[in-house]
Amino acid sequence: MINSVWIDNFKSLVDFELPLSKFNCVVGLNGSGKSTILQAMDFISQLMCGEVEEWLNARNWDSSDLNSKLTKKSNIEFKVGLKVDGKELSWQGSFNRSSLSCTKESIYCGADKILSVEDGSYIYRGTKHKIIFDYQGSILSRLKDNQQGTDLKNLKEVILNIRSLDLISPELLRSQNRSADGKLGLGGEKLSAFIHESGTETADKLREELKKIYPQLDEIRTKSLRSGWKQLEINEKFNDRKVSSTARHVNDGMLRLMAVLLQLQIGKAFLLFDEIENGINPELIEYLIDHLVKSNDQIMVTTHSPMVLNFMDDDVAKDSVIYLYKDEQGQTKSKRLFDIPSMAKKLDFMGPGEVFIDTDLTKLWMEITDMSSES
Repeated sequence: MINSVWIDNFKSLVDFELPLSKFNCVVGLNGSGKSTILQAMDFISQLMCGEVEEWLNARNWDSSDLNSKLTKKSNIEFKVGLKVDGKELSWQGSFNRSSLSCTKESIYCGADKILSVEDGSYIYRGTKHKIIFDYQGSILSRLKDNQQGTDLKNLKEVILNIRSLDLISPELLRSQNRSADGKLGLGGEKLSAFIHESGTETADKLREELKKIYPQLDEIRTKSLRSGWKQLEINEKFNDRKVSSTARHVNDGMLRLMAVLLQLQIGKAFLLFDEIENGINPELIEYLIDHLVKSNDQIMVTTHSPMVLNFMDDDVAKDSVIYLYKDEQGQTKSKRLFDIPSMAKKLDFMGPGEVFIDTDLTKLWMEITDMSSES
């Protein structure tokens, strides 16, 4: 599990630190940096993947879009704290936007440094090696498995399994794709290919889960069209009559739930969802949040909806709800919502969502500032 992330000079995230739980729900005003956090997490994963340029192109970004306009620094620095198999691991580095690579890196197991990168060389197991190959992101993206010990492999696996659906949209979910390569895509555009590649067992499990809320659902299937395009179809049963629809005519909510539930089926991931409530009927929010909270995966969602908070137990809300705000310098800051005294007091007699509604978020940051000055 990833316990903490620190990042400096990524958009509005300047010297920004975020402690993480198993389930994390990020709230805040528009423009406070909620989507930026998801982007930063996905960026860190792409460093380990080593396909930074491709990732930038997928988002229609340039490397100059990454750094903060609030500081004169060029490099983006980061540190990720993890706990894997009972061991405390940390990975920190400095990303150069010109070379698209981490020119400095350090990986620790506890207090022991197991790998470092600096000045065109890397040191692993006490041996220094000259870097004679090109790479993007982290050097771990290019080192072969037999050049990595168990701790490095475990760290790499956790970071690679950060999966973002922060650009998910109904139109992309409806699109056809030739292949998925085990991923749904940033916007869910590989949904049909993903289900096709996963086989009938996955489709049947998905159908049985969705039947709990869509009892008329009879079958989820895909077929391969000319040139290898994959088409998603669902069959519904009303009395004795069957109705077949392609993804193009399936409702937005069902498609979004398909994407979320499929990711949960895969397991062993850190899943990122932006505005999780979008396109979902209020009656189904409880079902969705219950699945996310109880999942074995680590989860981060953003939301504007007090209803999402209201379907959390108080203990879950205390640990998971993170309030984002911008300080007077325009930098994004974070605070656990119910660590703020006025929020904690309200939670004694209100539900988490009711506290959220009863609070003026435009002024809440001032209470946090007062807390900081008092301490």
